[in-house]
Amino acid sequence: MEDRLDDIINGLHHKSKTKQIIYRNTKETFERMKLISQQLVEELKERVAEQDADVEMEYRSISEHEFQVKFSGDLLVFVMHTNVITFPDDYEIMRNPYVEEDFRRRFFGHIMAYNFMADTVKYNRLDDPGYLVGRMLVNIENHFCVEGVKQLDLPFEKITDFANNKLNDRVLRIIVESAMVASVNNDLMGQDVSDIERITLKQKLENMHLTKPRKLGFQVSHELTN
Repeated sequence: MEDRLDDIINGLHHKSKTKQIIYRNTKETFERMKLISQQLVEELKERVAEQDADVEMEYRSISEHEFQVKFSGDLLVFVMHTNVITFPDDYEIMRNPYVEEDFRRRFFGHIMAYNFMADTVKYNRLDDPGYLVGRMLVNIENHFCVEGVKQLDLPFEKITDFANNKLNDRVLRIIVESAMVASVNNDLMGQDVSDIERITLKQKLENMHLTKPRKLGFQVSHELTN
């Protein structure tokens, strides 16, 4: 019985230490993304102002684990999850030789980017959906991979080179820029006229916007992005 308790204690110790390192890596990555996004917004403001002074660009820090980038009618919401995760053995990334050779590489911090309409937040439209643009996974060695929509045109190698994908400022800037491009190209679609031909007085009184346009949405890839 005593040996089993020792095994439990040792297992908890090693796993806890691993997750603490991954959390710190992910937090440092998220802080770098915040700074890079701020710089990117300032650069875009200068360049956009030369062509159209009416286009709004804004960076906003919401909390320790969330920031937003607003550009015209789009809003990108970046969220760092505080928990470290793993996946089932048949998940693609878990079958990578680099992951399989070290148990600690089976755990990941994760940062998500969601695309909302800017007016969704401005007018507090709680029923409006946001769309996942991408999820970045960060491991104990500061290697990363990105899962997400096929519209994310990233120049990173395939999952077979996950072992060589190391985080740096250039990578983080490309990820933020690519998320913005994907969001800009995600068009706003109107409702079918038959969906709005009748309304109740209650709907009129309770809704500032009677129609509910939706983003076209993304074509989600369940494989890791190239």
